[in-house]
Amino acid sequence: MTQPASAAPAITLAPSAAARVAAIAAKQAKPAILRLAVEGGGCSGFQYRFGLADSIEADDTVVETDGVQLAVDAMSLDLVAGAAVEYVESLGGAAFRVTNPNAASGCGCGASFSV
Repeated sequence: MTQPASAAPAITLAPSAAARVAAIAAKQAKPAILRLAVEGGGCSGFQYRFGLADSIEADDTVVETDGVQLAVDAMSLDLVAGAAVEYVESLGGAAFRVTNPNAASGCGCGASFSV
């Protein structure tokens, strides 16, 4: 389901993340669609899973930034509503990072969270 123009986006894809997804998708000759899913596990209870998707599913919420789509399934969206996905490069490495207002706590690595 695509977001209506007047509604606040359910989730945001930062330009830094969109640029990185576009580069990876081009190298792999895949569509520029990043899928974010939330799974049980990780050191805090839930963990983020990222991957390139071949297509959009019927229950996905989709946001687009600079021609790159971010797809989130309905179940995961409940846990990441209002979040922002960025691509961050630092001395510790480079990674996609989710700033999630629903997370009550997170772990040191930033890959898992609890609600």
